[in-house]
Amino acid sequence: MNILNNKNRRKSIFKALALCLFAAVSLTLVSCDDDMDIQQSYPFTVETMPVPNKVTKGQTVEIRCELKKTGDFANTLYTIRYFQFEGEGTLKMDNGITFLPNDRYLLENEKFRLYYTAAGDEAHNFIVVVEDNFNNSYELEFDFNNRNVKDEQTVIRVGDIKPLSR
Repeated sequence: MNILNNKNRRKSIFKALALCLFAAVSLTLVSCDDDMDIQQSYPFTVETMPVPNKVTKGQTVEIRCELKKTGDFANTLYTIRYFQFEGEGTLKMDNGITFLPNDRYLLENEKFRLYYTAAGDEAHNFIVVVEDNFNNSYELEFDFNNRNVKDEQTVIRVGDIKPLSR
């Protein structure tokens, strides 16, 4: 009987080891995935310093911009373009490139300056779009000399100044 108990014990151990090996192999095959999840596309914004809301013919307005990213992927490229839908003027980049409407230009730095020069005294409305190579975009709208925009500057004429009475 001792021999039968040893055979049954060996069979039980062999069955338990086979079951553990089968479970380990099946868990390994199910849980493994050859594709690594690497995030490449991150949302971003473009922050600007305040700009005046009035511009005269021939005047150049500086627009200081900074790209604010929520993450960083080494192969992300950013482009910039603009479209002027009212007024006439030119938009230049701080590296000297003069933009043509709706043409894309490579944005080389996270901090950059744009210079808008008005060609007339009428209202000037245009948008600047910054895009990355993952189809994320951010749009800035600029509106100069529009009658609907409240003038933040107060003009004081010399004739309006009265001497203080004592």
